[in-house]
Amino acid sequence: MRAAPIRVPHLKVPQMILAELRRLVSTKLSALALFALIIVPILYGGLYLWANQDPYAKLPDIPVALVVADEGVPADGDTPARNIGDEVADELIKGRDFDWHRVSAAQAKEGLERDEFDFAITLPADFTAAIESVSGDDPRQADILLETYDANSYLASSIATQAVDRVRTSVAEQVGREAATTLLNSISTIRGKIVEAGQGADELVTGAAELADGTVRLVEGAASAVEGTVQLQNGAAALADGAARVAAGDDELAAAANRVGAVVNQLTADLPQARADIATDLLALGLDQATVDAVLTRLDVVGATIRAGDQRVQEVVGQIDQLASGSTEVANGAVTLRDGLGTLGSGLQELSTGTGTLRDGAATLSSGTVELRDALVSGAQEIPDSSEDVRSAQARTIADPIAIDTTAAAEAANYGAGLAPFFGALAGWIGIYALFLIVRPISRRAVTALHSPVRITLAGWLTPGLLGVLQMCLLFLVLVYALGFPMVYPLGTLGIMLLATLTYTAIILALNVWWGEVGQFIGLVLMVLQLVSAGGTFPWQTLPGPLAALHQVLPMSFVVDGMRQFMYGGDLGRTVLDAAVLLTWLLAAFAIAAIGVTRQTHFRALRDLEPSILG
Repeated sequence: MRAAPIRVPHLKVPQMILAELRRLVSTKLSALALFALIIVPILYGGLYLWANQDPYAKLPDIPVALVVADEGVPADGDTPARNIGDEVADELIKGRDFDWHRVSAAQAKEGLERDEFDFAITLPADFTAAIESVSGDDPRQADILLETYDANSYLASSIATQAVDRVRTSVAEQVGREAATTLLNSISTIRGKIVEAGQGADELVTGAAELADGTVRLVEGAASAVEGTVQLQNGAAALADGAARVAAGDDELAAAANRVGAVVNQLTADLPQARADIATDLLALGLDQATVDAVLTRLDVVGATIRAGDQRVQEVVGQIDQLASGSTEVANGAVTLRDGLGTLGSGLQELSTGTGTLRDGAATLSSGTVELRDALVSGAQEIPDSSEDVRSAQARTIADPIAIDTTAAAEAANYGAGLAPFFGALAGWIGIYALFLIVRPISRRAVTALHSPVRITLAGWLTPGLLGVLQMCLLFLVLVYALGFPMVYPLGTLGIMLLATLTYTAIILALNVWWGEVGQFIGLVLMVLQLVSAGGTFPWQTLPGPLAALHQVLPMSFVVDGMRQFMYGGDLGRTVLDAAVLLTWLLAAFAIAAIGVTRQTHFRALRDLEPSILG
């Protein structure tokens, strides 16, 4: 139905605001309720951000059970006994990343169940053996056992996974550093041996050159020897022929001498018989014995001479026989010498050919030793001649080659500062939403008096809006001074917070003007939608498609982004878009609210005549 015009005194916007404020503080209970609703953003945003200001700094206070069941490995020759489990435990306790408690397996299990430990890490009995197996024939990975107890805290499991990753990274870095150190030391030793081999190769080059020169001279000597043996062979052949002729002559001479010797020997043998025959013949002639004896005496002198001649002849015959035998041997030796010189000539010819091959091989060897020396010297130069300190630095770099150098163009100071934009934006909505539980959206008196809809809407917007500004100012002070969050552009941060609360006021005002308590409920639903789509915690790109689409539209997303840019020193150009979107929402919501107020000044619905369920 059309509203009947009623004439009432003209109310201005400030008067409508003051009237509503006086109503809100008209009693102690209403004033207390207003105060409680004003500090709602502080209670919500401030307390939550205080509780989560910097949880990562408190990780050293998280109790963790550390069980070292590692049996280590015994000493082996020059290698000492070792227990890497104990080494890791000492490093972890010294590092203080968590509140480590080195306990037994039974104590760890009991502590988890009693909430004495958030999680437990166990280094098993074969931990060291598995790590050391990398240098053996059966390499295997070492295990790190993680035991969690989600009944105590679910997030503790996520933190435990990070802790195990740190342990694994630390052990891997240590093992890699040791392996790299061993490798680099081995390379350094190899380089030293190559240098020594190069020096030996240099001496080998000199020796090979001398060998090549010697083989050249040997070839020349072998050629001369071959020529000499040819001459010797010719001489030996001539000697063999002459010796054969001499041996033949000596054989003839020996035969003649043997015949002479036989004759002389026979003559000598016949002397006694001849003497007896002469004695007989002389006696037969009638010579007396004395005369016969005298004759025989003279004949005995001749016989003695014959005997002496026979002895000399026999000696000469024996010498001639020896000469003949020696001539034969000489002839045979000359033949053997001739044949031997022939064999020697053939051997020397082969030697000459072999020495030629040896000469060529020696030349190749000399050239090869030069190449070997040059290659060894070049190879030694290719291997860095590093000191022990340099090798240690290289081993550290090989074990951990990547250093993360984080440069943040815009960086939050800590975990709480990272969440501040989201909870600040959300606290602003909750604060305005709570205020509309007691603040009247519009002045019914002004509507009844048919005042200007724009003024009525402006008053209905400014009353909770100013209270929202107070809320945001108080929350800003808490963020800056109570929690100590650094802000690169504090005035910009405060400005976007104030614009946000004024925008929220316009939106919830429009919902209340058009739908009353239902509109207030819609405001709650809208808050929930913005809570999950604003991208305040995880990146908004991880949202499901419909929620990601809402992120691009709903105002809280732009409040969060604007606060981030101002707080962390980000891209101020983006804040212009954020502010423009919020202003668009503000103006659109204000216009919609004004249309609703205009409708109420000209028409009445049954809902307008029913009392509010909020009183």
